[in-house]
Amino acid sequence: MKLSEKAKGRFLIIATALFWGLAGVCVKSIEWNALSIMASRSLISIIILVISRRSFKLTLNRRTVLGAVFESATGILYMSSIKLTTAATAIVLQYIAPILVFLFTVIVKKVKPKLYETLIVFAVFGGCALSFADGIDPTRVAGNLLGLMSGFTYAGQIIAFSDKKADASSGILLSNVISFFVSLPFMFFDKNLVFSPKNIIWVLVLGIFQYGLANLCYSKGCQKISDLETSLLLTIEPIFNPFPVLLVTGERPGALAIAGFVIVIAGVAAYGVLSARGSESLKKT
Repeated sequence: MKLSEKAKGRFLIIATALFWGLAGVCVKSIEWNALSIMASRSLISIIILVISRRSFKLTLNRRTVLGAVFESATGILYMSSIKLTTAATAIVLQYIAPILVFLFTVIVKKVKPKLYETLIVFAVFGGCALSFADGIDPTRVAGNLLGLMSGFTYAGQIIAFSDKKADASSGILLSNVISFFVSLPFMFFDKNLVFSPKNIIWVLVLGIFQYGLANLCYSKGCQKISDLETSLLLTIEPIFNPFPVLLVTGERPGALAIAGFVIVIAGVAAYGVLSARGSESLKKT
């Protein structure tokens, strides 16, 4: 029985969300420092992306390079955040990005916001504040700050790559090259850099599935279904993310983090769905 193109698209986007959601358990399970992990993931991703593109040739301009720099920073900050705080808190703070993109369009592009957009913004910021305040101690606060910063750089990545002049494919490859060379020197100072079977397996899972295959699934899946379905299905990622971490490492987020998690994910999902519906209605008219 053959799957329809829409069914294939849904399957690919669900696979994307689940692959992306493996970041927490992979990083928590690898004993290396965050930058050693980033260097390894980037190297594997470069190999996968070059094979899929069948070329190392890059089409570069200012927007593409800017997007690549933001994407590289997002990966480094996010992985560092996971090492210092709970995986649930790290992903929630990063998911402030869509709201920051919305604020950019309102403040910089002077687009008048709708009432529901304004309400969702306040709700998401409140949820982030709850997650940030969970378990206050110096290490976790540092991790929370890095997670919040990854949300800002992720928003910059979205804005840069959304520009029609940007070449997202070249930008993604370039971001991995940047991440590899920025992170590589830190591997030589990593006291925990042990090439045990456990570490190698989780690094391979991170590079091959969590990033390499995830991006391939996303690039093909998003072309087969609507923005509405894509935005809704991708919210599986932050919901799924903490569960493998809990099963493998036993890490449990605190009550405030869980409350903030629910508010942020619900708000971002609602924003994505309502925005996509608005876009679809405009297309029909």
